[in-house]
Amino acid sequence: MAVKRQTLKEFQPGRGYTKEDWDAVDSPPLTDEELARMRPAREVMPSEFFEAIEEMRRARGRPRVDAPKVAVTLRLDPDVLAKFKASGKDWRTKMAEELRKAAGL
Repeated sequence: MAVKRQTLKEFQPGRGYTKEDWDAVDSPPLTDEELARMRPAREVMPSEFFEAIEEMRRARGRPRVDAPKVAVTLRLDPDVLAKFKASGKDWRTKMAEELRKAAGL
C-alpha cells in the first residue's frame, strides 16, 4: 500500500538536506497540458525494467522455510515459564525441544 506523503512548501531543517539543496531544486507544479501528455510508465519504459523490479520484489525478505513455525497462544504456570526463561536467551528453543521430547518426536 502506498503512503501519501505531504509535500513541503518551505524548507525545514533536520530532514537530511541543506537550505542550499532546497533552493537548488526547481519543481514547479505541472500544467494541465503537461498532465494531459503524460503516459503510464508501462507504455514508455522497456518491459525488462518492470521484470527486473518484480524479480527484486520476489527476492526481498527472509527466505522461505520448508516447515514454518506456527504462532500459538499458550497459558502456562508462572513457575514453569520462569524456569525456562532462567535457562537463557534461547529459552523458547529449549522449550520447543522439551515439547518435542514429550510428544515423542
